[in-house]
Amino acid sequence: MADRKVVSLKAASAAALLASGLMLAGASVANAQKAEPCIGASLELTGPLAHTGKQIVMGAEVAIDEINAAGGVLGQKLKFLAYDDQGEPSRAVDNGRRIGEKDNCIVMIGGFRTPNAIALREPIADMGLPWVGVISAGTSVIEWDKGENKWMFRVSMKDRWVAPFLVDEALARSKDKKLALVYEATAWGQGAVPDVEAAAKAKGITLVGKETFNIADQDMSAQLIRLRDAGVDTIITYMVDREATQLLRSMERLGYKPTIISAWGISSQLGKTAGNLTDGILVAGTFAWNGNLSPRAQKVYEAMKAKYSLTSPNDILLPSGNANAYDAIYIIAEALKIAGAFDREKMVNAFYKVKYEGLTANFDPAFEKAAAGAKTERHDAIKPTQYRMLAFHENVLKPVEQTPYKR
Repeated sequence: MADRKVVSLKAASAAALLASGLMLAGASVANAQKAEPCIGASLELTGPLAHTGKQIVMGAEVAIDEINAAGGVLGQKLKFLAYDDQGEPSRAVDNGRRIGEKDNCIVMIGGFRTPNAIALREPIADMGLPWVGVISAGTSVIEWDKGENKWMFRVSMKDRWVAPFLVDEALARSKDKKLALVYEATAWGQGAVPDVEAAAKAKGITLVGKETFNIADQDMSAQLIRLRDAGVDTIITYMVDREATQLLRSMERLGYKPTIISAWGISSQLGKTAGNLTDGILVAGTFAWNGNLSPRAQKVYEAMKAKYSLTSPNDILLPSGNANAYDAIYIIAEALKIAGAFDREKMVNAFYKVKYEGLTANFDPAFEKAAAGAKTERHDAIKPTQYRMLAFHENVLKPVEQTPYKR
């Protein structure tokens, strides 16, 4: 009898524990839908491209300061949590898990490198964590060949749209229509090759040359000699500041001066590292802080200047990414207001209803659901018609219209 009582008590205890566990599980599922009012980011904050992460932080924090000063979102102040990934995809994934699970942020901001964004696609989908890229332009970040990419959005350029923009500009400036492509051997650079080739084919030409290089290469003379001997007068590039500096120094040594038209991996910092060699280089972008600014942009610049002790607009080393980050925060805030809750699923649905006039573009709406029969939604907020051509003049990156290099 005593044994039966023990068994009975054990059974009752087990049942109670099970019921308790189910209640906790239910609470956990319910709470999982209620995210915190924080915006997380995985950025390159140390290493050779640390300036890229810092520029994103500047744009995001100033936008959050403005929003919080106006009362926040849904009665709560937004927080910004930035983690360093050192440019490494594996670290970006770790940071994404921390943002989505431990911090339970409502949304994640993406950084500079396309390989990091690609590495995050599956973890983002697993967590149901909205992700908004502000720089990484690789086509496959959003246009995922595995199907629906529900959780990833971008307030940035997209290489499939950038390529025709660059090719059109290159053809307009080339005397002999002999164009070449020089690209870094990364997912970003390699992913751009078919986009640029397709854009050239659509214009009835074939690229005369295609040359690649590795990260941290010091000399690109061999690649340039081949292009020079092929008669190339205009080069489209996919590279960042460090390697762009080496390309320009190699050109100087060879006495070879083709027109350079670059995707936006090149930033204002090139004017500091390569000096006068940058003069006349054209760069695709979405915004420039140098030159004439609208009253609103001037106000934002003054806020950044005060907060980060800037001495001039040229201290904003990644102007497009910086402005994109500012606009992305406002798009997120507007989506949350429409959603009416810090709920990830509701916020994603609200993205398609956001209308907001930003620094880089007028978003009306920011994103669009797929039309009947279309493969994917438009998850890229900035359209090709809103891209801008920038140019280096006297070591400063400005809108091309405000330089001697306008067409």
